[in-house]
Amino acid sequence: MKKAFILLVGGTVTLIGVALLVLPGPAFIVIPAGLAILAIEFKWARRWLDWTKAKAKELADKAKAKLGTKRNDA
Repeated sequence: MKKAFILLVGGTVTLIGVALLVLPGPAFIVIPAGLAILAIEFKWARRWLDWTKAKAKELADKAKAKLGTKRNDA
């Protein structure tokens, strides 16, 4: 019963996040939230969530590096 409830709630949140990719809204917050809910019970969701976190960190590091090189500290 618990697994079915988590699948329903997490799946719904994730699908809403996917819809927000084309609709206005915070898709990049909602999708990981849905995966986090699913990761409570499902190992495949934990792997996807870990991959998403790694990619987000990678992008943030690239953005910081790029902003750091273009900044003028006069």
